[in-house]
Amino acid sequence: MYENFYYNNQPMYRQQITLQQAQAIALQRVPGRVLHVDMDLENGVLVYEVFIMTSQGRIVEVEILAKTGKILKIEQENDDDFDNPHNHDYNNHNNYNHD
Repeated sequence: MYENFYYNNQPMYRQQITLQQAQAIALQRVPGRVLHVDMDLENGVLVYEVFIMTSQGRIVEVEILAKTGKILKIEQENDDDFDNPHNHDYNNHNNYNHD
């Protein structure tokens, strides 16, 4: 996916785990089907955001530290927010689980 994450044309962060590893880590904690994966910079930390559809029909976001593979948080998404392609904020989360 991304080898470097750039800010002001300067490389800032390198991920240590691959997209496929992030998906596998997320699916170990939340079984289901991966809908998509984003890479984002949150609070100065590069993370994978893995969105999974569970067998119960819930959409769950698993946030994984790109450098180590540690799960930072697991949240159930609000379906309305997820369905809206113009809403990339996803601020209306319901707490699903914490690590």
